[in-house]
Amino acid sequence: MNGNATMVHQNVALLALATTLPDDVTTSDEIDERLGETLRRLRVPRRMLQRVAGVHERRRWAKDQSFVSAAVAAGEKALAEAGVAPSEVGLIINTSVTRPHLEPSVAVRMHDGLGLPSSAMNFDIANACLGFVNGMTVAASMIDAGQIRYAIVIDGEDADEMQDRTIERLSRPTTTREDFMNEFASLTLGSGAAAVVLGPADAHPVGHRILGGVTRAATQFHEVCVGSVDGMITDTKALLKGGMELVVAAWKDAREHFSWSSMDRYILHQVSDVHTDAIVKAARLDRSKVPLTYPRHGNVGPASIPITLAEQAPSLAPGDRVLLMGVGSGLNTSMMEIAW
Repeated sequence: MNGNATMVHQNVALLALATTLPDDVTTSDEIDERLGETLRRLRVPRRMLQRVAGVHERRRWAKDQSFVSAAVAAGEKALAEAGVAPSEVGLIINTSVTRPHLEPSVAVRMHDGLGLPSSAMNFDIANACLGFVNGMTVAASMIDAGQIRYAIVIDGEDADEMQDRTIERLSRPTTTREDFMNEFASLTLGSGAAAVVLGPADAHPVGHRILGGVTRAATQFHEVCVGSVDGMITDTKALLKGGMELVVAAWKDAREHFSWSSMDRYILHQVSDVHTDAIVKAARLDRSKVPLTYPRHGNVGPASIPITLAEQAPSLAPGDRVLLMGVGSGLNTSMMEIAW
């Protein structure tokens, strides 16, 4: 295939990974209670979130927390773990879907919060749930090119307001069954934050080498999942069909450079049981090597991959092969291999 959507990195390592997760929990049973009258009127069975999506609970920020402060806290932890001073950072990329305003970028808040130098570039990369992996790819390429030495990729998500607005809208007496199914995915979302520090592998031999990856697009499906600050409308069947076709195509395209059939861990973007089962089947993955966090955290957007990787990190051994992979609205897919 022509183009430059398959990347091989030469000298980049993941030096540290940290997360900040809310303490408050909203269970799917609680959402059922809030939607009780609508469920009865539409004859929608309770516990669909658990039985269909596999989401039992998700996290909410406390009143004294924000997604920005949580992301900054994750960034501070990652820098400390990496042993990298803020003054050494040449780039910060924010990949949050959540944003309180259109301008300026959310990255400027995180740049300021982390006390990064004026010389550190800062900007947002917005690509739905694939933003974090895309951000890592851009940062890794800039390190390989010698433009920067250290980079932070950071993400904070706040699904609380969107979820409240969705429940309020679905509670109206005019809501139809079609309305409910179109907005069902919004009820699976959760909140959380994560950050990674990337740097030159030759200067950090104990770092986790980023080997490269692939990204592919099927943008003819750009209308099957569209979100705003108020909610998200999703054609679940079209999203699943288009997404699986794209995953298979990207997997085959990557074979010239990578062999991913026997990885030690597959870190998928965390969506639902249906989505996970489809990817496992389409790519013929070993299900025992696919960890799940959406049952406890819901779909935390771009932060879901680093949150899942962080939970798996203590059980990974040096030399383990890890593949980050997911499908995002648009549609796009990205995969990235890390040698742990």
